[in-house]
Amino acid sequence: MSAAGTALDEAPPPLPPRGWSGQRIAGHILVALWILLAVGLVWFLVTSWNLPLVEKYGPGYLYGLGVTVGLVAVSIVIGAILSIPVALGRMSKNPVFSGLAYAYVYFFRGTPLLAQTFLVYYGLGAFRPELQSVGLWWFFREAWYCAIFAFSLNTAAYQAEMLRGAIESVPRGQWEGAASLGLHRLQTMWKVILPQAAVVALRPYGNEVILMVKGSAIVSIITVYDLMGITRFTYSRTFDFQSYLWAAVIYLMIVETLRHGIEWIERRLTRHLKR
Repeated sequence: MSAAGTALDEAPPPLPPRGWSGQRIAGHILVALWILLAVGLVWFLVTSWNLPLVEKYGPGYLYGLGVTVGLVAVSIVIGAILSIPVALGRMSKNPVFSGLAYAYVYFFRGTPLLAQTFLVYYGLGAFRPELQSVGLWWFFREAWYCAIFAFSLNTAAYQAEMLRGAIESVPRGQWEGAASLGLHRLQTMWKVILPQAAVVALRPYGNEVILMVKGSAIVSIITVYDLMGITRFTYSRTFDFQSYLWAAVIYLMIVETLRHGIEWIERRLTRHLKR
């Protein structure tokens, strides 16, 4: 028998036609409902478009959007800087350093961001004389700085765990191979370990940024006029519920922009892995 005939005889049988199971029907129904909901939302926003409302409060939304983006960006950058010593402490064999780093991460990951923001904004306000004596009251009397402080400490705990997990995911042989080439530990970390860890940590970092964007809405409670703060102000003046719908649409656009941007960066970083 020829090789072609043998390969034909050993070919797997064709798959049976896919039937309409109960799960498949339910899935199609749910997708159809989501599509109808999206179409209904778009139809409502278009038909209830209030041009005078947009002209009057639209610039406020743009200002609030800038405050939200600035708050998240500054907090993420400061948190990234703070996460480095925390991650090193978590990986340290010194029980004092590792214990302090663990306690920091445990507290800020185990308590709500809202409670942390209240502790900074309202709690530290009880120590006004002490803060004035050390010259820090100018910082903690401003809601914006309190929000930056609380958000930075919170995201630093999450970023430290992401960084630690990404570094520890790199095989130990990478360290040994770099040592055999004469690279010291700092060069190994910067040129060998971190590029590989970045690929692992990119998606969790992206999720953290998205969570920070959505979590930033709580700063409106402490009088920061971010996007949600402007939305609450607009609703208190107009009692028009579409003010919250437009805020939701803007938040959704921010999240989708970040998600697609992270996916593009990930494709660029992993293009050498695709064949």
